[in-house]
Amino acid sequence: MKVDVRQSSLQDSGAALVAVGLYAGDSLPAEVAEAPGAADAKGSFKTMTRLYPGGGPERLLVVGLGERDAFDVEKLRVLGALVAGEAAKVEATSLAWALPECEDEAAAAEAIVTGTILGAYRFDRFKGEREENEEKPRLSSLTVLGPAELAGAAETARVYSEAANRARDLQETPANFAKPEDLAARAEEIAAGLDKVTVEVLDGDAIRAKGMGGLAAVSQGGPVDPRLIVLRYAGGGDGPTLGFVGKGVTFDTGGISLKPGAGMAEMKFDMSGAAAVLEGFAAIAELGLPVDLIGVVPSTENMPSGTAVKPGDVITQYNGKTVEVNNTDAEGRLILADALAYAVEQGAERVVDLATLTGAVLIALGSTYAAVISNDDELAAEVAAAGEESGELVWRLPLHPEYKEMMKGTVADLSNLASKREAGTITAASFLEEFVGDTPWAHVDIAGTAWDVNRAYTGKGGSGYGVRLLVQLVRDLAGRG
Repeated sequence: MKVDVRQSSLQDSGAALVAVGLYAGDSLPAEVAEAPGAADAKGSFKTMTRLYPGGGPERLLVVGLGERDAFDVEKLRVLGALVAGEAAKVEATSLAWALPECEDEAAAAEAIVTGTILGAYRFDRFKGEREENEEKPRLSSLTVLGPAELAGAAETARVYSEAANRARDLQETPANFAKPEDLAARAEEIAAGLDKVTVEVLDGDAIRAKGMGGLAAVSQGGPVDPRLIVLRYAGGGDGPTLGFVGKGVTFDTGGISLKPGAGMAEMKFDMSGAAAVLEGFAAIAELGLPVDLIGVVPSTENMPSGTAVKPGDVITQYNGKTVEVNNTDAEGRLILADALAYAVEQGAERVVDLATLTGAVLIALGSTYAAVISNDDELAAEVAAAGEESGELVWRLPLHPEYKEMMKGTVADLSNLASKREAGTITAASFLEEFVGDTPWAHVDIAGTAWDVNRAYTGKGGSGYGVRLLVQLVRDLAGRG
């Protein structure tokens, strides 16, 4: 979407639809106060009143901002999405938003752009082709009516919001079109299109040769060859090298420990962590943020067959630790273990992983918060702060030696599933901690936030969760780019 910032009156915006916010108890701007229907406009949150002022914008939408004292940028993201929906109803291809009065105008401009771009998202790759004249017009341009110095904030929001939509494309794509090789192809496309980015892709033979027993074991049940994708961005800066790791199970049947059939189609979303890492990485590089970054994506399908890993099998992970595979549906932690150890070996000095890892996190936190579990208080706090700023919220859960004890194996060093059905999100993270050593690390379990969030700007499909979180984390660490 084309995004620009321009100081202009409502009448001179040139957009097919103009949105102006109204706080509860306030009056409309004088230039539209006498427009037909203006008396019906309300400032209560989410109230939309369409006006046809004439002599200026073709259509004007009064958007209720709610109480001024209760207003925040998350509400503005939501309203941005709702206005994008209104634009779709009237088939407007251009939209102008009058920047509301607020303390942080840059944050408000970002929120409008973010909500609009995310709210205008559609995935129709596999819908039947229509005649050109039958296609509905789509919103293609957004103008923020505000000071020119907000252009940088608006452009930043455009970059990370479009990256989030690309992650949603990856999430929504059916598994037969989004295999490990396809994720690798997207990584190669990112590297080819951006300066200072390189990529390395390991195939199944290379993965097995390196002794990545978790990724090798999960992939052996099906014919699709796994990939380990490694992106590097040399952005400079004086901070530590960051590592992002994203779980990339492109379809998860559960393996021999087969999932119930109902709802299994949703398991195409089990690569949502990989989608967030790939597209978050791309946005960080496109923005030119000053950081050295390593992105590692282990990708495979998890299928049942005569060659699949079996419950009770013992494997050896990349760092040499042995694991009893007591449940083949706890596969994400097996591939992440190899990837985390590899990221640290490759020079990552602080690591964040994103994974749709446990159903337990949905029970604990629903779809409002992802869980963050960390061995480092400072990193956990930084991730939480980035979540508050980006709107991709996280809630910290504890680590404790008793949880680690629950993951000890009987005939191997570790088990991939605790014998008790307790604290499933935390015990999974305790398993992962075994593969980062002393490196500061934060695990973000996004199983509840990756899809079916049903927020105004995400809908019920893939949410792209994690892209904005990772970008904001790097912006904060780099001094807010």
